Amino acid sequence: MSERTGEQVDGRTADRQRWRAFGVCVAVAALTILDLSKVNVGLPSIEQSLHATSSSLQLIVAGYALAFGLALVPAGRLGDLTNRRRLFVIGLVAFTVSSLLCALAPTIEVLTVTRILQGFAAGTQMPQVIGLVQQLFRGEERGRAFGLFGAVIGVSTALGPTIGGGLIALGGEQDGWRLLFWMNVPLGVAALVAAWRLLPRGDQGRATDRELDVVGILLLGVAIVALMLPFVTTSGGGGSAARWLWLAVSAVFLVGFVLWEQGYKRRGKSPVVHFELFRRSSYRNGLAIVAVYFAALPASFLMVTLYLQEGLGLAPVFAGMVSIPFAITSAVGSYVGGRLVNRIGRALVVAGLGAVVVGFVLLMLAAVLTPPEVTPWAMAGAFLVGGLGGGFVVSPNQTLTLAEVPVEQSGVAGSMQQLGQRVGTAIGTAVATSIFYGIVRSESAGSGGGAGTGGGADTGGRLDAYHDAFRSGTTFTVSLIAVALVLAVADLVVRRRAAAREGDRGEGDRGEEGRGGVPDGRHGAEAGRQD
Repeated sequence: MSERTGEQVDGRTADRQRWRAFGVCVAVAALTILDLSKVNVGLPSIEQSLHATSSSLQLIVAGYALAFGLALVPAGRLGDLTNRRRLFVIGLVAFTVSSLLCALAPTIEVLTVTRILQGFAAGTQMPQVIGLVQQLFRGEERGRAFGLFGAVIGVSTALGPTIGGGLIALGGEQDGWRLLFWMNVPLGVAALVAAWRLLPRGDQGRATDRELDVVGILLLGVAIVALMLPFVTTSGGGGSAARWLWLAVSAVFLVGFVLWEQGYKRRGKSPVVHFELFRRSSYRNGLAIVAVYFAALPASFLMVTLYLQEGLGLAPVFAGMVSIPFAITSAVGSYVGGRLVNRIGRALVVAGLGAVVVGFVLLMLAAVLTPPEVTPWAMAGAFLVGGLGGGFVVSPNQTLTLAEVPVEQSGVAGSMQQLGQRVGTAIGTAVATSIFYGIVRSESAGSGGGAGTGGGADTGGRLDAYHDAFRSGTTFTVSLIAVALVLAVADLVVRRRAAAREGDRGEGDRGEEGRGGVPDGRHGAEAGRQD
């Protein structure tokens, strides 16, 4: 009796330790998300304080995104090969130190460099978070963990602009932006102490091949930078068409990367990316869904901010508050979705994407059909619908995408998923911004007005121009979400057919998977390979 009681106590202790380690991972990921959203609010303060140009401000945002995307895959691979806890701590130390350097930056050039270092640090941390969740949890617990992860990220997204605006008000327009980075220093130190104490030190299911493919990492790195560069440097104001030649450079290096990786594996070595992962339909389709979805979502938020501030003349703090309902309901949806995904599976993602489409169509109608004094409230109401659907998309899709991935490959598999998000965001934001500003400038010039920023909107052609711009840009993003919905439906159909074939062969009762549930064990892996 006492022996059994001791085992139960040990089990409860181990369970608490796992969830505490998970809490550290989520807290650091939330800190990274907060840093991204709150710094965007601080750009006008940075411009005033350091006399920055619009190109310099663009580079602060774009440089962070580029560095983040560039670090993801090699950091994920290093974590799989060596030790995720060690890489997590290194990334957290680098993030804290670079935040301190950002806070002390005397010039815009120094701030740009240190901001890029922040991006590398964030890109080093994130694959370890995903890998550690895969390592710590299995089955239904993993779905709950990713659900909580999505909920915390949703709340962080909502609070970022509010925290940023409050810190700038506290520190003043001239130097308030420095508090945005100072905030990370004590929080980073506290997280570092917790990570050192709580993150698992034991076996993580490491890959047997310990050699790092440096050539493959370099080829992939150049391909990623060349792919993202023309998009992250597009601000909606035109620019040289020569930048699109980088896409050809990306294609060349991407082909070179694939050929090198195939040859590297034939020589009996372990490549950066195991292409066998893409033979699993759950992983392949999940990556496609999240990339298309993130091409639409951040672009939609950007256009809402532009429309409310430049079209309706709202102050930035009030324009940012309009999207809070999306983040709150998305957090609730992520938490609930994490508990339902094991029973409902891909059908949950399908329902979520459908709700996002409905919510964003309502958002467009609210923007162009309601009186200006009612528009922000109507758009906030539409965000309630879209946010609940969004919560059923990201976290459940992440659980489904990684369900069949071996633990020893979870770091690089998760980093590829994050990379799809970053690339999708860069492309979608560039296209949506170009559509939005192209229509505003064209119609404003045709009516004899200026595009202008802020200062309120008249009731004539200028507001009509913003109506048309928002309607066209949102039509583009809703179309992308519809594409993601089609991909999710196709994946659901394939899963059900595969499950039906398994049932016909009499390999056991897999009713849950037949309803679209998360595959587990050898049966799920076999179904993924057959698809």
